[in-house]
Amino acid sequence: MTTAGPAPAPEQDKGGLRTALAGLTTRGRSFLAAGVAAAVCAYVLGQSDLLRVGLLLAVLPLVCAIVLYRTRYRVAGSRRLSPARVPAGSEARVHLRMDNVSRLPTGLLMLQDRVPYVLGPRPRFVLDRVEAGGRREVSYRVRSDLRGRYPLGPLQLRLTDPFGMCELTRSFSTYDTLTVIPRVEPLAPVRLGGEAKGYGDGRQRSLALAGEDDMIPRGYRHGDDLRRVHWRSTARYGELMVRREEQPQRARCTVLLDTRAEAYLGAGPDSGFEWAVSGAASMLVHMLERGFSVRLLTDTGSSVPGEGTDGFAGARQESADAAGLMMDTLAVIDHSEGTGLSPAYDVLRGGNEGLLVAFLGDLDEEQATVVGKMRQRSGGAVAFLLDSETWTTEPGEVPGAGGAGEESLRLLREASWTALTVPRGASLTDLWRQAGRQRTGVLSGGGREGRS
Repeated sequence: MTTAGPAPAPEQDKGGLRTALAGLTTRGRSFLAAGVAAAVCAYVLGQSDLLRVGLLLAVLPLVCAIVLYRTRYRVAGSRRLSPARVPAGSEARVHLRMDNVSRLPTGLLMLQDRVPYVLGPRPRFVLDRVEAGGRREVSYRVRSDLRGRYPLGPLQLRLTDPFGMCELTRSFSTYDTLTVIPRVEPLAPVRLGGEAKGYGDGRQRSLALAGEDDMIPRGYRHGDDLRRVHWRSTARYGELMVRREEQPQRARCTVLLDTRAEAYLGAGPDSGFEWAVSGAASMLVHMLERGFSVRLLTDTGSSVPGEGTDGFAGARQESADAAGLMMDTLAVIDHSEGTGLSPAYDVLRGGNEGLLVAFLGDLDEEQATVVGKMRQRSGGAVAFLLDSETWTTEPGEVPGAGGAGEESLRLLREASWTALTVPRGASLTDLWRQAGRQRTGVLSGGGREGRS
């Protein structure tokens, strides 16, 4: 909350008065010009009555400017976003509150807030007289089809005199940020065989192992069940030893997003790159809701700042914060200048990444081979391959043969990826179910790749 209209220091009066005079409206300038012209004519013609009229016309806007400048309004303003994080294409409401913290009522106030042009026109409100200690609340809506982080503010208060001769603008110092995140599609649970630590039913079986015994003993602690005493180790160490409880290992998922500029054509909210970003966001949220430890990885090998080596853990109270942090990252993610996916492969080959879901742009044979090698370090791999040529084709036009896309798809499937092409305007929900059916066909076919 910030107070507007502070009293100027004595040494700033001269500059402040110049600012006040610069705030003269068209009406004020017209009165001043007419008064000066009338005074000059009265002096030339020797008309004293005309001189008095000219002086009145010239002095009135100057007096209004000085009085308005000297007005000591003490007004506090605050802004509240509801919500502060909104998906692309959805609306957010901005609530503005003005409090008169002085002992004197205010005059007519004009309130306006600065917003980027992509959020809509600049909102303006006219506030009537605000009594001492009173408040006024107004609100407006903002909407953007483009994801990003947009500053709102600073709030500006425009003061005007009763005659409309002068208008001054005083700004608050604070501003807020609206985060427009990618659109998220709800995904249905599907059974993908082969992923590390299981998924769906397989994951439930993995968690059912919690509490079973292993053969690594530890010292007896007060409260341990005597039935867990490991007598062989007790005889060996000369003290009571019990068997440890096996700690369940959380299923892991890595979502790989290809951000190479050369892999996508076109721009705007309906481009292939925006679909890939939205798809990655949907997959991250879905996996967190399913209780996976999730990691977002880009072609440059970078991950979301703040996540651990195993990614963000789901099925916890912090999962909402983790999803928010990854959504904030995807809200501002842009094309990279990289030319290959080798940095991401170097990160993935460090260990078993569990389930790997990749959203890829155009791949040549070399990059398709690199992606194929990523399958060796994961329990299961699903790839959504976008063909930029089909995404830049206008409605009614016939796309090209797409031979490069078909070749990349073939190489990925030969490397045991569950790979699907993404046509323009495709639904991730339908593709996700199709991936489950394709993977089921692979397993039932004895390792042969099922065609989508």
